[in-house]
Amino acid sequence: MSDVKTDWEVIVIGGGPAGSTTARYIAEGGREVLVIDRRDPIGSPLQCGELVPTNAEMQRLCPGVPDIDDLLQTPEHAISRETSEMYIVPPSGKPLQYPFEGYMLNRVAHDEALVDLAKEKGATYLTDSRVSSVEGNTVHLKDGRTFTAQIIVGAGGHNDPLRKKYWNESSLKIPVKFVLMDGDFGDAVELHFGSMAPGGYAWMFPKKSGANIGLGVQQKYCKDKNVNVLTEDFVNRYDGEITFRGAGSLPMSGTIRSFVKGNYVLVGDSAGMVLPSNGAGITIAMIGGRIAGQVIAEHLTTGTPLSQYEVRWKKQMGKVMRNSQRAFKLGSFIIRLPDWLINLVFNRVTKPFVWRSITCRNMFFLF
Repeated sequence: MSDVKTDWEVIVIGGGPAGSTTARYIAEGGREVLVIDRRDPIGSPLQCGELVPTNAEMQRLCPGVPDIDDLLQTPEHAISRETSEMYIVPPSGKPLQYPFEGYMLNRVAHDEALVDLAKEKGATYLTDSRVSSVEGNTVHLKDGRTFTAQIIVGAGGHNDPLRKKYWNESSLKIPVKFVLMDGDFGDAVELHFGSMAPGGYAWMFPKKSGANIGLGVQQKYCKDKNVNVLTEDFVNRYDGEITFRGAGSLPMSGTIRSFVKGNYVLVGDSAGMVLPSNGAGITIAMIGGRIAGQVIAEHLTTGTPLSQYEVRWKKQMGKVMRNSQRAFKLGSFIIRLPDWLINLVFNRVTKPFVWRSITCRNMFFLF
């Protein structure tokens, strides 16, 4: 890829769901865009639980987001399993059961499909290339190459170079560890709460021929156990051969105050686009990516202010994000309680409140 030109209208750092979606809509708007990613292929290694809602479920969860089917085009080969039920499991092991339409992804195939969508619209990719710094309009790579752009987008996750250098706002980061395990684990998605995952939750997400099993925690509540020990303890509840071990980090404070500084734009995890109450980030990052991409294309074509990105995000996702942050704060208190108290809190009377909390709705408006 040494023949890639060096001067661009837009450079996107990071080709995950946020970056590729941003690039797709910039290119669809008729503007030129280069995506730079350190991975090759993009999507590897796996870093998450791989669960997303179906498009119909997303429309219920995020009613302010238009044209869900245009945004979320998940190809069949990237879906490992469709789920229809979610179990919320307290320490007692007696689950609260809810209908939930979801897709267990083959995340690597999913991210590669998003790259293909962006390329079809005209985006260019430079892989196996690590960004070391951004100065003014210039992006510096570790190998010494430089690229320039009118607008630079940080979509590189919690370690994004733009976010680290030009934004001083801190976010709560939750470490996650997980495994892929062979076996038959039924059809229901499981979220486990209690002392097995202090300040967070553990999960078992069934796939076509196995499961993604792991947990995320708030380290300040872990006392004498670290995330590695907690993960092993939880994974050992299940029988099967472990075929992959992965780790990552989720920003759980909600979105940062501002996504735009001059000609710099943040999107996805680097902007805090993860729902704190359930850890959902893939589809949320894509919603942000579409808004960012459309506004950037309009900015370059007609002079639309980049600040419109924040305005449209708040219109589409502001209410959902506020509800999710409230639920996370309440949940962080509840899930620090002793296991016996958590068992009392998760019951048939509280069942609708628990679900509204997990799905980012107002918990006290049931009808």
